[in-house]
Amino acid sequence: MSGRWMPLLVCFVSLACFAKDEVKCNDIGTQQELEACARDDFNKADKELNETYQALIDKEAADPLFISKLRVAQRAWLAFLEADLEAQFACPEDKGKLWCWGSMYPMSYLFRKAELTRERTRHLERFLNEGHGE
Repeated sequence: MSGRWMPLLVCFVSLACFAKDEVKCNDIGTQQELEACARDDFNKADKELNETYQALIDKEAADPLFISKLRVAQRAWLAFLEADLEAQFACPEDKGKLWCWGSMYPMSYLFRKAELTRERTRHLERFLNEGHGE
């Protein structure tokens, strides 16, 4: 390829990279738009989990032992989350997730991750609303 085409190629590659970031959720759209919906859904669930977790820490500020144990539990839950998702979307290392699960893999993974995150939020909300050890 001659040197005069290189700037044009870089421009097209750059546009393709930026275009991916511009994909918005459309629940009747393309696979990329559906994936954007799944990403938005997970981001919302993750934000709600973080807000609930922080509210629980704030509420229980006078109980450092509970907070310490809650942090251990949250780290364990995060490890469980990743392990559970790996099990659900198991695929031989040499194949890759897209080979095993197809183009729907990113969307399916994010929707399941959001679902598990909402389950954890509900669990923490019980502590927040009902107290712990009761």
